[in-house]
Amino acid sequence: MRIDLKRATPLQSRIAALVLALVALVLAYFLLLHWWFVAPLASVDGQMHDLRQLHAKYAAAIAEQPVLERRVAQLRRGGATVDAFLSEADPSNAAADLIQRASDVVAAHAHEGAGCNMPSKMPIEQDSGNEPFQRVSVSITLDCGMQPLAAVLHDFDRGLPYLFVDSLTLARSPTGRVQAQLSLSGYLRPRSPTP
Repeated sequence: MRIDLKRATPLQSRIAALVLALVALVLAYFLLLHWWFVAPLASVDGQMHDLRQLHAKYAAAIAEQPVLERRVAQLRRGGATVDAFLSEADPSNAAADLIQRASDVVAAHAHEGAGCNMPSKMPIEQDSGNEPFQRVSVSITLDCGMQPLAAVLHDFDRGLPYLFVDSLTLARSPTGRVQAQLSLSGYLRPRSPTP
């Protein structure tokens, strides 16, 4: 609808003037204030928030450092329980033992709920480099119902020797159960330094 300003009533003229003034104010705000001042400050505020969270995370990690250093020193002195490490001294034998332990845990939950089995398992080569403890890892695939899978993972986490699930990928298997691909690790007992 076109308003002819020469024939517009005073009310229509006021409404048109108010609309034009509002449009001019909005344009002036975005062109002069928002893009030059508000948007950069909002960006800086977001970055500061991210940095505060990162700082808090690292501060918490630094605060835990003395406790972790005492625990590592205790482990080096042999303060860990005898069963905390894998029983074998050779990495190849330890990998075979780790696969056997995983098989035993899975077999213990094979008949719970929808059942659980381990269709594939193989050792993973490890380069321990300069680490104080040598890691032994295996890759296993589980085909389980949800409850047996949770029980197997719980047993891995809570049992002795200490086992660690380094990576876990879940997918629906063709059997309708859950297929879990994971890498499981344990550590060899550190060798006593030879005099």
